This record gives sequence, structure tokens and C-alpha cells, in this order.
Amino acid sequence: MSVATETTNYYEGMFLIHSGRFASDSEGVTQELMGILEKCEAEVVAHRAWTEGKLAYEIENQRKGLHYLVMFRMPPTNNPQLNRLCQLSDNILRHMIIKHPQSLFDANVASISQSAAPPASDSDEGADSKNKSDEEE
Repeated sequence: MSVATETTNYYEGMFLIHSGRFASDSEGVTQELMGILEKCEAEVVAHRAWTEGKLAYEIENQRKGLHYLVMFRMPPTNNPQLNRLCQLSDNILRHMIIKHPQSLFDANVASISQSAAPPASDSDEGADSKNKSDEEE
């Protein structure tokens, strides 16, 4: 019998990011978050900034925050390390990790992938309205 391989779980991570730092250096903040996940041997499948808004209460003197959504696979033994690295980061105010069954994980990844691309209907509507105005002249 071969050596047993470590299991990999499917996770959804919601990270509350310092919105001021994300606004000034979105690429750097995103790279830091991806670096933290990489240190924990996570395989990021999909990620995107979700929404920015006013917080219900101040967190580290911040009244606004950006929610950043990440879908990833990771060995469950690395959860404590991920929690520790998130707590040590100056850019991550809070985080929440949820374990999903593969079917729900796949549905969420598909949803994130679709919402990251601009909707085709918006560009079609703009082209249709231009064509209609050309026809009227």
C-alpha cells in the first residue's frame, strides 16, 4: 500500500480588507492575501473583490471595509496557520473561512467566474441603442 495522501477540503474565504489600503494599492493587497494563502498550501480557484461598505461598528479605527471573496482548496491541517497569518496582517481586518462540499464549491466558483466578466447584455444594449439612433437620422 502506498503512503496515504493528505485530504484536501474546499473552502470559501471572506476577508474584510482595509478599504483605504486596497484603494491605494489594490494589486499589492491582493498579492499579500494570495501570498498568505500560498504559504498555507492553498490552491486558489477563484477570487474577486465583492463589495465595499460601511461597517456596523469600528474595527481597528476603520468605519469602512472591503469584502474580498476567495474560493480555495487546502489541507485542513493548515487552518491554524491561515488564521494566524490573517491575524498578523495589517491589511486584513477580519476573516471567515467556511468549508463547503464540492458541489456547492463548484457552484460558487462558477458564480464568481460569471460575475467577474462583464455581462454581454450590457454591451449589446449599447450597440442596439447606437444602431437605433443611426436609423432615426
